[in-house]
Amino acid sequence: MATICELQFEDFSAWDEFVFQHSQASPFHLIAWKETIEGAFGYQPMYLAAKTGSRIEGVLPLFFVRNPIIGRVLVSSPFAVYGGILAESQATAELLYDHAKWLGRKLGSDYIELRNAYPEQCLGTPNVSRYVTFVQEVAPDEEGLLASLPKKTRNTVRKALKQPFTVRHRVSDAKTLDRVHSRNMRRLGTPCFPREYFSRLQANFGEMVDVREVRLGDEPVAVSLSFLFRDQMHTCHAATDVRYNALAPNTFLYYDHLRWAGEHGFRRFDFGRSKRNTGAFEFKKHWNTTMRELPYEIVLLKRKEVPNFSPANPHFQPAIRVWQNLPLPVARVMSRFVLPLFP
Repeated sequence: MATICELQFEDFSAWDEFVFQHSQASPFHLIAWKETIEGAFGYQPMYLAAKTGSRIEGVLPLFFVRNPIIGRVLVSSPFAVYGGILAESQATAELLYDHAKWLGRKLGSDYIELRNAYPEQCLGTPNVSRYVTFVQEVAPDEEGLLASLPKKTRNTVRKALKQPFTVRHRVSDAKTLDRVHSRNMRRLGTPCFPREYFSRLQANFGEMVDVREVRLGDEPVAVSLSFLFRDQMHTCHAATDVRYNALAPNTFLYYDHLRWAGEHGFRRFDFGRSKRNTGAFEFKKHWNTTMRELPYEIVLLKRKEVPNFSPANPHFQPAIRVWQNLPLPVARVMSRFVLPLFP
Protein backbone atom coordinates (compact mmCIF):
# COMPACT_ATOMS: atom_id res chain seq x y z
CA MET A 1 0.00 0.00 0.00
CA ALA A 2 1.19 3.51 -0.82
CA THR A 3 2.17 5.94 1.93
CA ILE A 4 1.30 9.64 1.91
CA CYS A 5 4.02 12.22 2.37
CA GLU A 6 4.49 15.91 1.72
CA LEU A 7 6.33 16.72 -1.47
CA GLN A 8 10.10 17.13 -1.21
CA PHE A 9 12.35 19.00 -3.62
CA GLU A 10 14.00 15.79 -4.82
CA ASP A 11 10.57 14.53 -5.98
CA PHE A 12 9.75 17.52 -8.21
CA SER A 13 10.74 15.76 -11.44
CA ALA A 14 8.88 12.56 -10.53
CA TRP A 15 5.80 14.61 -9.60
CA ASP A 16 5.72 16.35 -13.00
CA GLU A 17 6.38 13.07 -14.80
CA PHE A 18 3.35 11.56 -13.06
CA VAL A 19 1.19 14.59 -13.92
CA PHE A 20 2.14 14.54 -17.60
CA GLN A 21 1.07 10.91 -17.99
CA HIS A 22 -2.23 11.17 -16.08
CA SER A 23 -5.33 11.52 -18.27
CA GLN A 24 -7.08 13.99 -15.95
CA ALA A 25 -4.07 16.22 -15.33
CA SER A 26 -3.85 19.94 -16.04
CA PRO A 27 -1.13 22.61 -16.04
CA PHE A 28 -2.38 23.59 -12.58
CA HIS A 29 -1.07 20.28 -11.21
CA LEU A 30 2.51 20.97 -12.30
CA ILE A 31 5.32 22.17 -10.05
CA ALA A 32 5.45 25.36 -12.15
CA TRP A 33 2.02 26.33 -10.83
CA LYS A 34 3.15 25.67 -7.26
CA GLU A 35 6.17 27.92 -7.68
CA THR A 36 4.10 30.64 -9.35
CA ILE A 37 1.41 30.80 -6.66
CA GLU A 38 3.87 30.44 -3.81
CA GLY A 39 6.09 33.17 -5.21
CA ALA A 40 3.38 35.64 -6.26
CA PHE A 41 1.04 35.31 -3.27
CA GLY A 42 3.00 33.67 -0.47
CA TYR A 43 0.49 30.90 0.22
CA GLN A 44 1.92 27.85 1.97
CA PRO A 45 2.14 24.79 -0.32
CA MET A 46 1.30 21.43 1.20
CA TYR A 47 1.57 19.11 -1.77
CA LEU A 48 0.74 15.49 -0.98
CA ALA A 49 2.24 12.53 -2.85
CA ALA A 50 1.21 8.89 -2.58
CA LYS A 51 4.37 6.78 -2.94
CA THR A 52 5.38 3.18 -2.94
CA GLY A 53 9.09 3.30 -2.36
CA SER A 54 10.30 6.12 -4.63
CA ARG A 55 7.47 5.68 -7.14
CA ILE A 56 4.65 8.26 -7.14
CA GLU A 57 1.19 6.75 -7.57
CA GLY A 58 -0.97 9.77 -6.80
CA VAL A 59 -0.77 13.50 -6.14
CA LEU A 60 -2.85 16.22 -4.51
CA PRO A 61 -1.64 19.84 -4.85
CA LEU A 62 -2.80 21.83 -1.82
CA PHE A 63 -2.19 25.32 -0.47
CA PHE A 64 -2.95 26.44 3.06
CA VAL A 65 -4.62 29.86 2.95
CA ARG A 66 -5.35 31.94 6.05
CA ASN A 67 -7.06 35.32 6.16
CA PRO A 68 -9.90 37.09 8.04
CA ILE A 69 -12.37 36.70 5.15
CA ILE A 70 -12.32 33.02 4.22
CA GLY A 71 -10.71 31.74 7.42
CA ARG A 72 -8.28 28.80 7.34
CA VAL A 73 -8.63 26.76 4.15
CA LEU A 74 -6.82 24.08 2.18
CA VAL A 75 -7.31 24.78 -1.55
CA SER A 76 -6.49 22.72 -4.61
CA SER A 77 -5.50 25.10 -6.06
CA PRO A 78 -5.67 28.89 -5.57
CA PHE A 79 -6.72 30.81 -8.71
CA ALA A 80 -6.70 27.55 -10.68
CA VAL A 81 -9.52 26.40 -12.91
CA TYR A 82 -8.74 22.73 -12.27
CA GLY A 83 -7.20 20.89 -9.34
CA GLY A 84 -7.97 17.95 -7.11
CA ILE A 85 -6.57 14.43 -6.81
CA LEU A 86 -4.78 12.53 -9.56
CA ALA A 87 -4.24 8.86 -8.75
CA GLU A 88 -3.59 5.52 -10.41
CA SER A 89 -6.30 3.76 -8.42
CA GLN A 90 -9.36 4.44 -6.32
CA ALA A 91 -7.59 3.12 -3.25
CA THR A 92 -4.73 5.59 -3.70
CA ALA A 93 -7.17 8.45 -4.28
CA GLU A 94 -8.95 7.58 -1.03
CA LEU A 95 -5.65 7.59 0.86
CA LEU A 96 -4.91 11.10 -0.41
CA TYR A 97 -8.44 12.27 0.36
CA ASP A 98 -8.36 10.91 3.90
CA HIS A 99 -4.92 12.37 4.52
CA ALA A 100 -6.06 15.79 3.30
CA LYS A 101 -8.94 15.71 5.78
CA TRP A 102 -6.55 14.67 8.56
CA LEU A 103 -4.20 17.50 7.60
CA GLY A 104 -7.04 19.99 7.48
CA ARG A 105 -8.17 19.07 10.98
CA LYS A 106 -4.57 19.25 12.23
CA LEU A 107 -4.25 22.78 10.81
CA GLY A 108 -7.63 23.87 12.16
CA SER A 109 -9.02 24.38 8.64
CA ASP A 110 -12.61 25.40 8.18
CA TYR A 111 -12.90 23.42 4.95
CA ILE A 112 -11.03 21.94 1.99
CA GLU A 113 -11.79 23.10 -1.55
CA LEU A 114 -11.10 20.66 -4.38
CA ARG A 115 -11.49 22.16 -7.86
CA ASN A 116 -12.07 18.88 -9.67
CA ALA A 117 -12.18 18.85 -13.46
CA TYR A 118 -13.85 15.42 -13.79
CA PRO A 119 -16.40 13.41 -11.79
CA GLU A 120 -13.87 10.58 -11.49
CA GLN A 121 -11.77 12.81 -9.22
CA CYS A 122 -14.56 13.17 -6.67
CA LEU A 123 -14.27 11.20 -3.45
CA GLY A 124 -17.11 12.96 -1.65
CA THR A 125 -20.14 14.77 -3.03
CA PRO A 126 -19.68 17.66 -5.49
CA ASN A 127 -21.50 20.56 -3.87
CA VAL A 128 -20.46 23.61 -5.92
CA SER A 129 -22.23 23.78 -9.28
CA ARG A 130 -21.50 27.35 -10.39
CA TYR A 131 -18.89 26.56 -13.02
CA VAL A 132 -18.61 24.82 -16.37
CA THR A 133 -15.84 24.54 -18.90
CA PHE A 134 -15.99 24.48 -22.70
CA VAL A 135 -13.74 22.35 -24.93
CA GLN A 136 -13.59 22.14 -28.70
CA GLU A 137 -11.94 19.60 -30.95
CA VAL A 138 -9.48 21.47 -33.19
CA ALA A 139 -9.67 21.20 -36.98
CA PRO A 140 -6.23 20.81 -38.60
CA ASP A 141 -7.01 23.31 -41.38
CA GLU A 142 -8.74 26.68 -41.49
CA GLU A 143 -11.38 25.60 -43.99
CA GLY A 144 -12.42 22.76 -41.70
CA LEU A 145 -12.41 25.09 -38.71
CA LEU A 146 -14.74 27.62 -40.35
CA ALA A 147 -17.06 24.87 -41.56
CA SER A 148 -17.33 23.47 -38.03
CA LEU A 149 -18.59 26.74 -36.53
CA PRO A 150 -22.28 27.59 -36.14
CA LYS A 151 -23.50 29.99 -38.83
CA LYS A 152 -23.84 33.02 -36.55
CA THR A 153 -20.36 32.57 -35.10
CA ARG A 154 -18.89 31.94 -38.56
CA ASN A 155 -20.37 35.22 -39.81
CA THR A 156 -18.93 37.11 -36.83
CA VAL A 157 -15.52 35.51 -37.49
CA ARG A 158 -15.61 36.63 -41.12
CA LYS A 159 -16.49 40.15 -40.01
CA ALA A 160 -13.57 40.16 -37.57
CA LEU A 161 -11.18 38.82 -40.22
CA LYS A 162 -11.93 41.84 -42.41
CA GLN A 163 -10.50 44.18 -39.77
CA PRO A 164 -6.81 45.19 -40.03
CA PHE A 165 -5.87 43.32 -36.88
CA THR A 166 -2.35 42.03 -36.38
CA VAL A 167 -1.27 39.36 -33.89
CA ARG A 168 1.83 39.04 -31.76
CA HIS A 169 2.46 35.48 -30.59
CA ARG A 170 4.68 34.39 -27.70
CA VAL A 171 5.16 37.90 -26.36
CA SER A 172 7.96 37.83 -23.80
CA ASP A 173 6.93 40.94 -21.83
CA ALA A 174 3.64 40.70 -19.93
CA LYS A 175 3.32 44.49 -19.60
CA THR A 176 0.56 44.91 -22.21
CA LEU A 177 -1.28 41.80 -21.04
CA ASP A 178 -1.21 43.17 -17.52
CA ARG A 179 -2.47 46.62 -18.56
CA VAL A 180 -5.40 45.46 -20.69
CA HIS A 181 -6.33 42.63 -18.33
CA SER A 182 -6.32 44.82 -15.21
CA ARG A 183 -8.50 47.42 -16.92
CA ASN A 184 -10.98 44.71 -17.84
CA MET A 185 -11.01 43.24 -14.33
CA ARG A 186 -11.71 46.66 -12.83
CA ARG A 187 -14.60 47.09 -15.28
CA LEU A 188 -16.04 43.78 -14.03
CA GLY A 189 -15.60 44.86 -10.41
CA THR A 190 -12.93 42.25 -9.67
CA PRO A 191 -9.42 42.71 -8.20
CA CYS A 192 -6.70 42.30 -10.79
CA PHE A 193 -3.65 40.06 -10.77
CA PRO A 194 -0.24 41.64 -10.17
CA ARG A 195 2.15 41.80 -13.09
CA GLU A 196 4.52 39.63 -11.07
CA TYR A 197 2.01 36.78 -11.34
CA PHE A 198 2.07 36.87 -15.16
CA SER A 199 5.85 37.22 -15.22
CA ARG A 200 6.25 34.23 -12.91
CA LEU A 201 3.93 32.16 -15.10
CA GLN A 202 6.14 32.91 -18.08
CA ALA A 203 9.34 32.21 -16.18
CA ASN A 204 8.16 28.98 -14.52
CA PHE A 205 6.23 27.42 -17.42
CA GLY A 206 8.59 28.57 -20.18
CA GLU A 207 7.49 27.29 -23.60
CA MET A 208 4.25 25.98 -22.15
CA VAL A 209 2.92 29.55 -21.86
CA ASP A 210 1.86 31.67 -24.84
CA VAL A 211 1.12 35.36 -24.26
CA ARG A 212 -0.67 36.84 -27.24
CA GLU A 213 -1.68 40.36 -28.31
CA VAL A 214 -4.15 41.43 -30.98
CA ARG A 215 -3.47 44.97 -32.16
CA LEU A 216 -5.21 47.56 -34.31
CA GLY A 217 -2.34 49.67 -35.50
CA ASP A 218 -0.28 50.31 -32.38
CA GLU A 219 -3.23 49.85 -30.03
CA PRO A 220 -3.64 46.51 -28.16
CA VAL A 221 -7.32 45.52 -28.40
CA ALA A 222 -7.21 41.94 -27.06
CA VAL A 223 -4.75 39.92 -24.99
CA SER A 224 -4.48 36.37 -23.69
CA LEU A 225 -2.31 33.97 -21.74
CA SER A 226 -2.67 30.32 -22.73
CA PHE A 227 -1.14 27.05 -21.59
CA LEU A 228 0.18 24.60 -24.18
CA PHE A 229 -0.17 21.31 -22.32
CA ARG A 230 0.24 17.98 -24.10
CA ASP A 231 -2.25 17.98 -27.01
CA GLN A 232 -4.30 20.87 -25.66
CA MET A 233 -4.24 24.66 -25.78
CA HIS A 234 -5.99 26.20 -22.79
CA THR A 235 -6.66 29.93 -22.53
CA CYS A 236 -6.35 30.82 -18.87
CA HIS A 237 -6.60 34.63 -19.03
CA ALA A 238 -8.08 36.82 -21.77
CA ALA A 239 -9.32 40.38 -22.02
CA THR A 240 -10.36 42.91 -24.65
CA ASP A 241 -10.61 46.66 -24.84
CA VAL A 242 -14.37 47.25 -24.82
CA ARG A 243 -13.96 50.45 -26.86
CA TYR A 244 -13.37 48.23 -29.89
CA ASN A 245 -16.13 45.69 -29.30
CA ALA A 246 -17.92 46.66 -32.51
CA LEU A 247 -14.96 45.22 -34.44
CA ALA A 248 -15.21 41.86 -32.60
CA PRO A 249 -11.60 41.63 -31.33
CA ASN A 250 -12.60 38.90 -28.86
CA THR A 251 -13.93 36.75 -31.69
CA PHE A 252 -10.76 37.40 -33.68
CA LEU A 253 -8.61 36.46 -30.67
CA TYR A 254 -10.29 33.10 -30.09
CA TYR A 255 -10.45 32.29 -33.78
CA ASP A 256 -6.73 33.00 -34.02
CA HIS A 257 -6.18 30.63 -31.09
CA LEU A 258 -8.18 27.86 -32.76
CA ARG A 259 -6.53 28.37 -36.14
CA TRP A 260 -3.03 28.43 -34.62
CA ALA A 261 -3.72 25.37 -32.45
CA GLY A 262 -4.82 23.36 -35.49
CA GLU A 263 -1.80 24.43 -37.53
CA HIS A 264 0.55 23.40 -34.71
CA GLY A 265 -0.83 19.92 -34.12
CA PHE A 266 -2.99 20.47 -31.04
CA ARG A 267 -6.13 18.36 -30.84
CA ARG A 268 -8.25 20.26 -28.31
CA PHE A 269 -8.84 23.84 -27.34
CA ASP A 270 -10.03 24.62 -23.83
CA PHE A 271 -11.95 27.91 -23.63
CA GLY A 272 -11.63 27.82 -19.85
CA ARG A 273 -14.00 28.07 -16.93
CA SER A 274 -17.12 30.23 -16.92
CA LYS A 275 -19.89 30.94 -14.48
CA ARG A 276 -23.36 30.11 -15.73
CA ASN A 277 -25.53 32.84 -17.17
CA THR A 278 -22.70 35.28 -17.85
CA GLY A 279 -21.53 36.94 -21.03
CA ALA A 280 -18.48 34.68 -21.20
CA PHE A 281 -20.72 31.61 -20.83
CA GLU A 282 -22.91 32.71 -23.75
CA PHE A 283 -19.88 33.57 -25.89
CA LYS A 284 -18.14 30.24 -25.41
CA LYS A 285 -21.13 27.99 -25.97
CA HIS A 286 -21.52 29.27 -29.55
CA TRP A 287 -18.21 27.90 -30.86
CA ASN A 288 -19.28 24.29 -31.44
CA THR A 289 -17.95 23.49 -27.99
CA THR A 290 -18.68 20.66 -25.60
CA MET A 291 -19.73 21.93 -22.19
CA ARG A 292 -18.62 20.01 -19.10
CA GLU A 293 -19.80 20.55 -15.54
CA LEU A 294 -17.00 21.20 -13.08
CA PRO A 295 -17.70 19.09 -9.98
CA TYR A 296 -16.02 21.23 -7.36
CA GLU A 297 -16.15 19.87 -3.84
CA ILE A 298 -16.10 21.68 -0.50
CA VAL A 299 -15.17 19.28 2.30
CA LEU A 300 -16.58 20.84 5.46
CA LEU A 301 -14.43 20.44 8.57
CA LYS A 302 -15.15 23.16 11.15
CA ARG A 303 -17.54 25.14 8.97
CA LYS A 304 -21.19 24.00 8.95
CA GLU A 305 -22.33 25.38 5.56
CA VAL A 306 -20.77 25.56 2.09
CA PRO A 307 -19.35 29.09 1.64
CA ASN A 308 -19.86 31.22 -1.44
CA PHE A 309 -17.12 33.76 -2.04
CA SER A 310 -17.93 34.06 -5.75
CA PRO A 311 -18.54 37.55 -7.22
CA ALA A 312 -21.97 36.18 -8.18
CA ASN A 313 -22.92 36.22 -4.48
CA PRO A 314 -25.47 39.07 -4.08
CA HIS A 315 -23.77 40.16 -0.84
CA PHE A 316 -20.77 41.32 -2.86
CA GLN A 317 -22.72 43.48 -5.32
CA PRO A 318 -22.36 46.80 -3.42
CA ALA A 319 -18.58 46.29 -3.15
CA ILE A 320 -18.39 45.37 -6.85
CA ARG A 321 -20.17 48.58 -7.86
CA VAL A 322 -17.75 50.63 -5.76
CA TRP A 323 -14.77 48.80 -7.27
CA GLN A 324 -15.99 49.47 -10.82
CA ASN A 325 -15.80 53.20 -10.15
CA LEU A 326 -12.32 53.27 -8.65
CA PRO A 327 -9.56 54.97 -10.65
CA LEU A 328 -7.50 52.20 -12.23
CA PRO A 329 -4.25 53.08 -10.35
CA VAL A 330 -6.18 52.90 -7.05
CA ALA A 331 -7.78 49.57 -8.00
CA ARG A 332 -4.38 48.13 -8.90
CA VAL A 333 -2.86 49.12 -5.57
CA MET A 334 -5.84 47.85 -3.58
CA SER A 335 -5.80 44.57 -5.54
CA ARG A 336 -2.46 43.69 -3.94
CA PHE A 337 -4.30 43.43 -0.63
CA VAL A 338 -7.79 42.28 -1.71
CA LEU A 339 -7.03 39.60 -4.34
CA PRO A 340 -5.10 37.27 -1.96
CA LEU A 341 -8.17 37.19 0.29
CA PHE A 342 -10.18 35.33 -2.39
CA PRO A 343 -8.00 32.60 -3.90
